[in-house]
Amino acid sequence: MDRPGVQDKYSWEKPGAHEVADGVYRIPLPMPQDGLRAVSVYALVDGGQLVLIDGGWAVGNSLGVLAASLREIGFGLADISQVLVTHSHRDHYTQAVALRRLTGAHIRLGRGEQASVCLTRQHLTHFPTGLMDRLVRHGAGVIVEQLRNGPQQPPLDADDWADPDSWLSDGLVIELSERSLTAVSTPGHTRGHMVFYDPAAKLLFSGDHILPHITPSIGFEPDPAASPLGDYMSSLEAMFELEDCAVMPAHGASGGSSHARARALLDHHDVRLAQTLDAVKNGACTGMETAAALPWTSRQHSFAALDAFNQMIAVNETVAHLDVLTARKQLSSHAGAAAIHYSLTTEHEHELPNYRQAGINT
Repeated sequence: MDRPGVQDKYSWEKPGAHEVADGVYRIPLPMPQDGLRAVSVYALVDGGQLVLIDGGWAVGNSLGVLAASLREIGFGLADISQVLVTHSHRDHYTQAVALRRLTGAHIRLGRGEQASVCLTRQHLTHFPTGLMDRLVRHGAGVIVEQLRNGPQQPPLDADDWADPDSWLSDGLVIELSERSLTAVSTPGHTRGHMVFYDPAAKLLFSGDHILPHITPSIGFEPDPAASPLGDYMSSLEAMFELEDCAVMPAHGASGGSSHARARALLDHHDVRLAQTLDAVKNGACTGMETAAALPWTSRQHSFAALDAFNQMIAVNETVAHLDVLTARKQLSSHAGAAAIHYSLTTEHEHELPNYRQAGINT
């Protein structure tokens, strides 16, 4: 069994079908040309068939790796009856569509992803236009130019972004032959992200909502919500309304406590909000300037040390924190000549945040 405490931080990437609970197998699939090196899909034995949680990325030999992993447990691709997809990012959704073309497997996806799937299919761009416009409004036009003029990635295929067979709603109970899963809406990482909760086995198939070693990006999608971080923190709080479960994440080892990790992620964002407020107090005005004043990753890299893609993610996440501070009336914002500017509100202009250094990069 694939259990916590027996692997190092990266051993979860080892190919194969790893049993993580009775009748549940974690299968890492490759993610070429991405900061993360693998994405885990979960194969649930459902009578004589399989149900997948997430599909993987339709690229390279990923489908072959999936087929080889399933053979280890006596199944094949044709045994997959349906794929429950947590969200529409390419490393979760596109191979589900490929499987449907090959085997007829049924795809189910949260209704909140409908606009993003449609916009991706229409524009077929790696860098969503709405997100790029948002970066320009927050002073990061130079990053947008670097991305647009940088190395060209293979074009997206509209066929990979076909609609699912059905859209899932929050609270829907999915009855399988040997278990029941509840689809739980967890907006934040994307506006339509869902997790799948197995109360009998106390398992939480968390997609990118709860990850054991990193914090997920916020609002990286064609149709971002007004406050993706506010949504994300509310979705983390909602995890305490469920029983404490073993987390089955898309990236990282399985088996940690859902309550403990949700609390750690909330603490991380509380610290990050305080750091963001501190940066504005010390003179940062725009999203770009604020991101440049903050440390990044668990290694505390400077913003300048990040490549253009990760600078884009950093500015986007910083703006999400600035927007939460604005909603809390700790900051105010106004449109400057070239970019949106943030400043302390009158009642907070003399405050210096008192935040803990421990746990900043959980």
